[in-house]
Amino acid sequence: MSRLIHATDHLPKHRAPWLGTAVGALFVATSGVFVSLSGTSPGTASVYRCALALPFLALLAFRERRGETPPSQRRPGLALAAGTLFSVDMLLWTQAIAEVGAGLSAVIVNLQVVLVPALAWLVDREPVTRRYLLAMPVVLLGVVLTSGLLDGGGTGADPVAGTIHAALAALCYSGFLFLLRRSGRRGQTVRSYLAMMASAALVSAVLGAVWTGVDLFPGWAAVGWLLLVAVCGQVLGWLLVAVCLPHLSSQVGAVLLLLTPVGALVLGAVVLAERPTPLQLVGCALILGGVLVIAGVRAVRSRSRAFP
Repeated sequence: MSRLIHATDHLPKHRAPWLGTAVGALFVATSGVFVSLSGTSPGTASVYRCALALPFLALLAFRERRGETPPSQRRPGLALAAGTLFSVDMLLWTQAIAEVGAGLSAVIVNLQVVLVPALAWLVDREPVTRRYLLAMPVVLLGVVLTSGLLDGGGTGADPVAGTIHAALAALCYSGFLFLLRRSGRRGQTVRSYLAMMASAALVSAVLGAVWTGVDLFPGWAAVGWLLLVAVCGQVLGWLLVAVCLPHLSSQVGAVLLLLTPVGALVLGAVVLAERPTPLQLVGCALILGGVLVIAGVRAVRSRSRAFP
């Protein structure tokens, strides 16, 4: 796994971060399918996917290069905040799917493509490029089409509550991405991410027990699927994103993460025999076009350090 994380070392410097983020986003795309196959509650899935990832992350953290900058005193607080946001996002979004439908919940939560650059602009004064502003309407249209919302994806048991939960999930997701990107700038990225996942597992256990319930042993088959979520989503997927995201502008990173719903749509068709509609395929094409436009030669921040 460590070889995969550092495989981008052999790529051209301007391509390595965005390609690593894209690959990570596609690994994350497997999470939804595997969680669905596990048949577990949101609380159970959230706890297991984080907890099962910890041994793998601990091994990678132990092997992390000693020459990197030691963690600052503020890092435990940052890891706790990021882990909490990630946990709440998982629980809220899963709840919103039942209440408002998968289509609308996917649209709302992927508003991170706007919220993350807005946070970077407000907090870090990172400029927003003209290329991003011009491509954004097309990308957002692609998100709407890919979600299936126009094909009847807006149904649900409680649209009002679902919209609120999805909006709160979008805020938590955006906050998590913002903090994840910041944590990688201070060295020892794997150790920081390990602390985030440990925090997320703990928070998921507490909130999940109160809200949706946590099954301590959902069965070996379910544990097997959740182990795949942990390895593919949390270890390979989000860890690649954590390593690469700090070397990209917030706009490029946010757009590249839209490859996750595209990958989930393709994987659902292959594994779950789901048939994407023509509008969903058009939406995927628009997102991919937006990724190619925004994540071009200027993807790497002009002030970024050399990719490790």
